[in-house]
Amino acid sequence: MLEVLTGAGLASASGLNAFIPMLSLGLLSRFTDLVNLPAGWEWLENEWVLGIIAVLLVLELVADKIPAIDSINDVVQTVIRPTAGGIVFGAGTAAQTAAIQNPAEWWQSNAWVPVVIGVMTALVVHAGKAGTRAATNTVSVGAVAPVLSVGEDAMSVGLVFAAILIPVLVLVLLLALVLMFWWMWSTFRRMRDRLKARGTKSPDVPAAA
Repeated sequence: MLEVLTGAGLASASGLNAFIPMLSLGLLSRFTDLVNLPAGWEWLENEWVLGIIAVLLVLELVADKIPAIDSINDVVQTVIRPTAGGIVFGAGTAAQTAAIQNPAEWWQSNAWVPVVIGVMTALVVHAGKAGTRAATNTVSVGAVAPVLSVGEDAMSVGLVFAAILIPVLVLVLLLALVLMFWWMWSTFRRMRDRLKARGTKSPDVPAAA
């Protein structure tokens, strides 16, 4: 059960930001004892891979906070985030305690299953993020994009460390994420209805002289 929560937390984090979970797993595996990547996933801790991921992370962090560009970024990330979710779910679901072990025998059969689950999990979260971002950008003219982006990045970081250190906490954070998406959708609908109500009011027509 704990390994599933670990994978779900990492994949969900990828749905918000593709590179935060990948960079976190690679760095923690390379420099700490918290993570020991399973066989076949050690490439995540390679220094060249870490460098490339770090550069891509910076680019996404910047792009996601610029109105209009953030929407383009979300379209591009429709492929990248689910792929990242599959990678981190596959690399992380070996966790049975706070530290991620290396169960070589477990990986010898049905290795594709956790990857597919991770892809689908990240895709669902990404769809929620992209949909709510597009909706809120419509009514706020992109003004709230930087604030939402910072919140999503913080949630991604929180999910990563909860997944690795306290997997049960992933359930709480996922519930908070669902509530956050619901609140943004509700806020968008209220603002949209107000704008429609204003638009349907007939303007005053001055009397002819």
